[in-house]
Amino acid sequence: MGILKSWTRFEMAWLFTFTMINVYLFFAWSDSLIGLISSFSGMLCVVLVAKGKISNYYFGIIQTLTYAYIAYGYGLYGEAMLNALFYFPIQFIGIYLWRKNKTERGVKGEDVKVKSLSKMGWLYTLLTIFILTIGYGFFLKYLGGNNVWTDSATNVLSIAAQIMMLKRLTEQWLLWIAVNVLSIFLWLSVLLSQGGNDFSMLVMWSAFLVNSIYGYLNWRKMHVKQMEEVR
Repeated sequence: MGILKSWTRFEMAWLFTFTMINVYLFFAWSDSLIGLISSFSGMLCVVLVAKGKISNYYFGIIQTLTYAYIAYGYGLYGEAMLNALFYFPIQFIGIYLWRKNKTERGVKGEDVKVKSLSKMGWLYTLLTIFILTIGYGFFLKYLGGNNVWTDSATNVLSIAAQIMMLKRLTEQWLLWIAVNVLSIFLWLSVLLSQGGNDFSMLVMWSAFLVNSIYGYLNWRKMHVKQMEEVR
């Protein structure tokens, strides 16, 4: 039980609940094995991010590769490229950067120091997201992809959130909340229009949404405690 010593009841209940749902879908609806692996590794990844744990990146390596393969099969080229060409290599950068900014001591259960975004930083971030979403949407439309505008928005928001995650900014979670809501809509639309049995993708993004809300609250608390220790 040592590995779970720093886990809260919410974290354990969250992981157990969504894992059981995925296992049920795998057997009851003949869900794909790669979908199950992608969903489970993704859930472990995000809950470890919410806890500020460097080990999240190891599960992220598995999730990004499997998810890229699944998304490509459904014609979600933006999602596939995002995961294979951006998320996958960024996991190794994340391991390096987070290791350089580990907490020396203090708040229980944390591995990294967290920061907060300035008001001007928010302005630049939102403006950049808007411009890139429009441009990338037209590019995906040129490629003949499906659900291009939602696909574009989730991709641009995800990249921005991932960069903020590398910088250990608490506000990354607000972008992840938006990404998760859009991704649920995206996969629901794709599965209803194209068919398929990868319903574990819906479960995964729903789990991500719950975790992103928890992550925002937890990182805000982490930031306050770390600031108090500095004083």
